[in-house]
Amino acid sequence: MPTSAAASSPARLVIAASEQSADIVYPTKFWAPDAFLLLVQNGRSTIMLSDLEVDRGRKQARADEIVSISEFSEARENKKVLGKNPAYGKVVAQFLKSRRVRRAEVPADFPLGLAETLRREGVALKPVTNGNFWPARERKTPEELAHLRRALKITAVGLARAAEVLSAAELGKKNVLNWGGATLTSERLRSEIDLAVLRAGGQPGDTIVAGGEQACDPHERGGGPLRAGELIILDIFPRDAESGYFGDMTRTVVRGRASDAQRKLWTTVLAGQKMALDQLRAGADGVKIHESIKKFFKAEGFPTEKRNGRWVGFFHGTGHGLGLDLHESPRYNKTKKFEPGQVFTVEPGLYYPGLGGVRIEDVAAVSPNGAPAQILSRFEKRLEL
Repeated sequence: MPTSAAASSPARLVIAASEQSADIVYPTKFWAPDAFLLLVQNGRSTIMLSDLEVDRGRKQARADEIVSISEFSEARENKKVLGKNPAYGKVVAQFLKSRRVRRAEVPADFPLGLAETLRREGVALKPVTNGNFWPARERKTPEELAHLRRALKITAVGLARAAEVLSAAELGKKNVLNWGGATLTSERLRSEIDLAVLRAGGQPGDTIVAGGEQACDPHERGGGPLRAGELIILDIFPRDAESGYFGDMTRTVVRGRASDAQRKLWTTVLAGQKMALDQLRAGADGVKIHESIKKFFKAEGFPTEKRNGRWVGFFHGTGHGLGLDLHESPRYNKTKKFEPGQVFTVEPGLYYPGLGGVRIEDVAAVSPNGAPAQILSRFEKRLEL
């Protein structure tokens, strides 16, 4: 089963709420709003749940054993040690002792206060700081690829709504866009995107609608009036409410006619993305590919450098892992050797104050045997609306 580990492996402990930790969702496939315990020991997985969740957990969670925290605490041999109304950390420590766990590996973000309590109770914890806590997360299964495709379809719904609204918007004074009888702002367009995502079964994230100079800051969400003739970055990354997997796509558009300079910036980024997608194959070196894209951009007249104390050009990564976390290991431009089953966003960008920013993003999975990558995302790439 997915939580199993070799009998000789150290015990592994995760205590977290599902919304905050992919490390507990990945092996259990269980969603709970409050933190719960997962112990993997000698190839066997155990979940300890509150009375609010235990019945549902027995029906839905993937685990070899489900333990009720109240039943454990009230058992005669444990009650003598714990007393009445014991603190959660004390219960966890007693549970681990009952399973003869004196040391365990935990995720790097394991709660510090709880770790200190367990240490005082004689349980040593070792944080896993390199890569994924569950290494298998790095290679997506066919089931996971299906979840990602669904999440990306939801993402595409949001992009389609953005394009629909922008196309219907009318030009007002100083090229400010008007829609539905009022100024079209980043906030209004973001709300339309997020509502479309919700209706499609997704949970919106911090959707980016950034136009003009705001588009030169890659993580600027955007605010205020949108204008015709400016580059507008639309970056949408919702979570599928059904599976918990993320989608992530970015398009950059202009409402109306793009200038020659804007078009060159956009077509250069598109060509850079094609380079990254074409070379995303098993055995290829993402570090070298990333550097080759930067060199290509420089040759096209778009260097990466500091101007007036601010970075311009291509100053972020080519992409990141995608799954139950929006940003997960590995990173495209830090991977020396791509392996089948890895999934990456591919999102080069160029950003120049005075001209604007362009980012184009899709999601692809590394195929076996050196075959071309599977493109999981589908949405048109069109500059002018």
